[in-house]
Amino acid sequence: MNMAIAPDRTAQLRRFNRFYTRQLGLLSEHFLESPYTLAESRVLYELGHRETATASELIAALGLDAGYLSRILRRLQADGVVARERDDADRRQYRLWLTEAGRSLFARLEARSQAEASAMLAQLSPAEQDRLVGAVAILQDRLQGGTGSEAGGAIVLRRHRIGDIGWIAHRCAVIYAESYGWRGEYEGIFAEILGQFVINHDPARERAWIAERDGRILGSVFLARDSDTVARLRMLYVEPAARGHGLGARLVADCIAFARECGYRRIVLWTYDMLASARRVYQAAGFVLVDEVEEDRFGHRMNSQSWALEL
Repeated sequence: MNMAIAPDRTAQLRRFNRFYTRQLGLLSEHFLESPYTLAESRVLYELGHRETATASELIAALGLDAGYLSRILRRLQADGVVARERDDADRRQYRLWLTEAGRSLFARLEARSQAEASAMLAQLSPAEQDRLVGAVAILQDRLQGGTGSEAGGAIVLRRHRIGDIGWIAHRCAVIYAESYGWRGEYEGIFAEILGQFVINHDPARERAWIAERDGRILGSVFLARDSDTVARLRMLYVEPAARGHGLGARLVADCIAFARECGYRRIVLWTYDMLASARRVYQAAGFVLVDEVEEDRFGHRMNSQSWALEL
């Protein structure tokens, strides 16, 4: 993708890079107060998490130049922390591993790195820690291509907590504006619906499910009481980068299961025909279309739809 990059954005990213390299002490000749540089320590880290490795595997994992890696390995071998022998399966290659001294050194480096990261997080409140970890996950995802499929922790579904409602209203307004061209009044409607859910929340018969991975919110759905026998599914949303992996279906399935536990006999929902992905999730879960009205909303002519599921 080729596009013009605003100079101020480039400058801001460079400022962050300078700040972070200084924050982690990456400019120091001795990383984590060890005898080794950052690159040498990264080689130790890779070997510390493997039984053995070849130079080719280390090059692929670290993106190092072959000649540079060779010089690093010579020093580590001379210090007695790395050993090698020719690979029986491929005589052109050598298998590399950490010696007992290397394992001891690696354990010390790992403990110090863990302590420094924990000390940085300890300066923040739990909510700020969540925001920081989530921002780091977003940064990694975007710089890896923004597919949302990078290796990470499992997606968990949790109850809502302070701060979630405003964030979800913000993200849905942005996503619907970018994806469907909806005007800004939708954000106000969304915020009002979610606000009423919080104000009138009955934990025994109403619930929100927040999908989260590594501190980053990826989606949500809400179940609210309409009457003693009817519940309303509201505000199903999944981040674009997390779509295509069944998360929407998982959220709706948990929502239906809870409605059954509460003794509701019917779940209803309201949506628009242009929200095709959400409609497919509802249909797959057994919802049927019961009413449809054409109207002008959010700058578009579209059909407002009511769906229902008999429990």
